Amino acid sequence: MPPNIGVLALQGDVREHRVALGRLGISYRPVRLPEDLEEIEGLVIPGGESTTIGRLAERFGLLHPLRAALADGLPTLATCAGMILVAGSIVEGDQPLLGGLDVVVRRNAFGRQNESFEMDLDVKGLDRPFHGVFIRAPWVEKVGSDVEVLARVGDRPVMVSSGRIVALSFHPELTDDSRIHRLWMEGGGS
Repeated sequence: MPPNIGVLALQGDVREHRVALGRLGISYRPVRLPEDLEEIEGLVIPGGESTTIGRLAERFGLLHPLRAALADGLPTLATCAGMILVAGSIVEGDQPLLGGLDVVVRRNAFGRQNESFEMDLDVKGLDRPFHGVFIRAPWVEKVGSDVEVLARVGDRPVMVSSGRIVALSFHPELTDDSRIHRLWMEGGGS
């Protein structure tokens, strides 16, 4: 039986991740309240607006349960805003963070909305390039010693993993290619 995956459903690309998981035959459960974390076997933290997601998580009593779940090793895929949320720290701004990943992240590092772009990426663990969609994307400024870089744009890490967390700057859920979700499900990068 496929694992039961939770998708943090406070704001952002929730539907798009549901579709990507569905292509893999994976059941999906929206996570809006602490009790929604019970019995899930993995968590997707979608792209969206990281400050809004963090504040809503705080309002709905999810911050501490999410932090505890990450600390306990819940497999997590964090995309774009999700990468910001799982970072140990961010370069600028003041917002609630979940932590769990020993990285320093710069929000909107590639520029504003009109500077969004797409490009093919070489991703460790994939047999051919992955088409990355970058929208107001962050990048990793600094990686901790236990963090593996899985993809870069130039010299900037845009996909990293550590333990059971995989975080990326781009939006795999906005493509028809589910290889990133599959790689994560198979424990790629851990």
